[in-house]
Parts: sequence; structure tokens; C-alpha cells
Amino acid sequence: MLLNHVVETSAAVGATRSRKEKSAALAALLRLAGPEEVEATTAWLAGEPRQGRIGTGWRTLSAAAGDPASSPTLTVAQVDATFTELAGLSGAGSARRRTELLGSLLGAATADEQRFLVRLLGGELRQGALEGVMLEAVAEASAVAAVIVRRAFMLSGSLPSTAALALSGGAPALDAVRLEVGRPVRPMLASPGSSLDAALESLGEEVTVEYKLDGARIQVHRRGDDVRVWTRTLREITGAVPELVEHVLALPCTEAVLDGETLALDDDGRPRKFQDTMSRFGSDGAGDEGAEVLLSPFFFDLLHLDGRDLLDAPLSERLDALAGLLPPALTMPGRRHPSAEEAAEVLDGALTAGHEGVVVKALDAPYAAGRRGKSWQKVKPVHTLDLVVIGAEWGYGRRTGFLSNIHLGARDPDGGPPIMVGKTFKGMTDELLAWQTAEFPAHAVEDDGHVVAMRPELVVEIALDGAQRSVRYPGGVALRFARVLRYRPDKTPAEADTLDAVQNLL
Repeated sequence: MLLNHVVETSAAVGATRSRKEKSAALAALLRLAGPEEVEATTAWLAGEPRQGRIGTGWRTLSAAAGDPASSPTLTVAQVDATFTELAGLSGAGSARRRTELLGSLLGAATADEQRFLVRLLGGELRQGALEGVMLEAVAEASAVAAVIVRRAFMLSGSLPSTAALALSGGAPALDAVRLEVGRPVRPMLASPGSSLDAALESLGEEVTVEYKLDGARIQVHRRGDDVRVWTRTLREITGAVPELVEHVLALPCTEAVLDGETLALDDDGRPRKFQDTMSRFGSDGAGDEGAEVLLSPFFFDLLHLDGRDLLDAPLSERLDALAGLLPPALTMPGRRHPSAEEAAEVLDGALTAGHEGVVVKALDAPYAAGRRGKSWQKVKPVHTLDLVVIGAEWGYGRRTGFLSNIHLGARDPDGGPPIMVGKTFKGMTDELLAWQTAEFPAHAVEDDGHVVAMRPELVVEIALDGAQRSVRYPGGVALRFARVLRYRPDKTPAEADTLDAVQNLL
């Protein structure tokens, strides 16, 4: 199959707002792809090479993009093989070889193919925004129920391999995908709850109410003496968090898959700044400032224990197994079957301890890997949204010379680019302004001297008082009194809140 078929499909998908039309176009391309082409094609249309980052920056790409070819000749297999070689380059002479490979690849590409490849390799397509639509397309192309495709994807953690399985083996191949200790699964997510009373009313009496920590999500797998730790985005950080490994090695089990949060605490047991916790996720565990920050784990779910998968068991059963495994110090604080007054006491206790709020969970619900369903609802005293920075304005007055007023986008649930829902310059310290001014140019696509348009790569947590209808922004809704709380390096644009979440605040 020619690369041009992928490029044309990508353009068609980007040109329509119809989710049905996007899915149909993607499904048609997947049917056209050969068995050896499905993984690469799926990965590219979902926003990145299947090899992941291949060490190619914008400067290198711009220098390599010469005169385009007059007609399409590149195949998917040729391009994928070049990506594999690029990803494997290292050591002496690698820079020269990288330039040669890119020059040869882009020189054989048409103008449209060059633009697609540069955006793909440069990270402009790495949004994950098409993930949900791609899953629907895989289901359509393989004639397999979407729920089966989605479950296999969540358990395997790989969209390309899921697509290949679906198209080669259908439902039986996907049904054979199981939780595997040592291979992370997509985490179950909580939906925002409007209030504690509303969450309790919607979920009924069979619930547990747990602290919502101001920390970072972790998933920990243990098999014998081998312990591995992943972030919410399934990035492995085992080498950076030896104290978490030690905690899990001390548990009375041979195999386990644990879900929880970790954070840095001060001497009084109160949470330190979120940035202190995240400093550890970028360290190698020694020799830098982040390594001096100790992390404490708090686990709230158990997906596997000594040969027994618990994903489909009700939460009550998973919590019973977790209680028999963990010491109290590693258990997420909370209360099962609380009255309204007892639930309010848990919320008050969490806020008094310096945490964000609580999560109300249905005790009869299975673990819905990768889904943001209503069976888990997070309740905070202040509305917050995780949005994507799509631009910033150069400041004036005291902020002259700084990138200040940021443009905020909500994720399009139908797979399009982020939809602008507001701006804000509030909540920014001098330190944050300096960071934005230094960081944003690396994500810029245009600077007209007033506004810097940016690739949608940075996620920021915004506090707000609500939303209101507005004709000023394309989503028909605008944020009210938005202010910056913090940036979220632990989240990707694919995990940002959708336009639907903003509209639900009306």
C-alpha cells in the first residue's frame, strides 16, 4: 500500500467533523492495508510512529525536506522500515546517518507526503485525539463488536497490535488477550462529580468514599522479586522510584498488579507541592535534586493477585483482597458504605489533610480499564479541568517580554483538534511566566508578534467558577474566572477533558 493512501485518508479525516465519516474512512484504509502494514498504518493515523520517538527534531526535519517528488511512490513498508532504522541509531556517526535517511525519505515524498511525515516525526500529530475513533474504525473494519476491541486494547496497551489482531484473527484473537503481569493496562478513570451529595445519590448506598490525593497515578506489577512501576500514561519509571519497589517487595505475595497514587509528603504528613512529586518521575533515582524527594504510595485497587485476575470482579471483592494484602500505611484512606454524614466527614478529613477531595466509587462495578465511566466520581470543592494549551499572547506592562495569556482548548470527543474554550493569565507566578516563556517556543508553529500558536502538547490544570454559553468560541461555551493551578506533565493531550465536560458545567 502506498503512503499516499494514508496521507489522503488523514486529510479526509481532518476535513470532516462527523465521527461516523472519520470512522468509515479509517476502516476503509485498514481493509486496504496488508497484514504487515496494519500496525504502522494504525499508529500513524493515531498520531505517532509505532517505534515511538525516534530522536528527530524540527531543525533536522526542516533541513532534510528538499524538493518534493512529482508522484507518489513510497510504500507504507518502506517508510516503516526507515522509521525502525532511525529509532535504532546511536553513537558515532548516527547524526550523519539520520540526516541521510531523512533526506532520502523526504526526497522520495510528494509535497503532501512531506508535510504528513514532518508533522508525524515532529510530534504535531502526537495528540492521541484519534484514539477513540480509531478503535471504532478497527471494529468496523474487522466486523468485531467495539466493546471487544476496546477491552483488548485496554489490556494490551497497544492500539497497533490490537488492530493487527482484530483484522487477522477477529473476535477469537481479541478475546484471547488477557491481563499479563509485567504489561501495564490502561488505568480506569473517574468522572467529575458536581457535588458529594449528587455523587452519592447517583451511585446509591453500595459505595466507598476515598481520599483524592494531590499526587501522581501509578500502576505497579510484581512477579517474584521483579517489580515494575508505570505512570498513568504507561511510561515506566521503575529505576527512578526504588522506595516504591521496596514497599511492594515487602508485601506477602508472589504476583500482584496494584493501582494507586504516590506523592511526596512533608514531615507532618501533608502533601508537598505537586512539582516535588513530579520531579522524581524525571529522575533516574540518583544524583539530582528530584532524587532527594521521597515518595509515599497509597493503593486503592488490586487487579491481579497470585494467579487470579480481578479485573471483572466487583470493587468490593477487589478491596477485600487488597485489605488482606496491604499494611494500613499503604492503603488509601476512605470508608465503605458511609452515611451522608460519614461521607462528608471523609471529604472534610481529606481537605483538612491538604488533599484535593474524594472519589466516590460503586462497590459492584468491575475495573473498566481505560474508561472514564460514572461508577467512579471525583468530588472537589473547586471545579477543575485539564485543558490543552493551544496558544499564548505576549504580555504588556509588567509582563512585557513574557508569554502570558494562554489559549485553552478542550479535547474534541470526535477526534478533531482541541476546541478553544477560553483564555487566562490569572494564577501565574513570576516563576511560571518565566517557564512558559522559555518552554512555549519549543511547541510553537507560528508567532505573529502578538500570539504564539502552539502544537497541542501541553496540558494545564485550570480552576474555574463554571462555564457560560458564548458565541465567541467555536464550542459555544466559555470558562468563567479561569485561573492556572499547575501544568500536568503526567498527562497527555489525549487525557485532557472534552468539550462535553466543559458543557456539563453550564
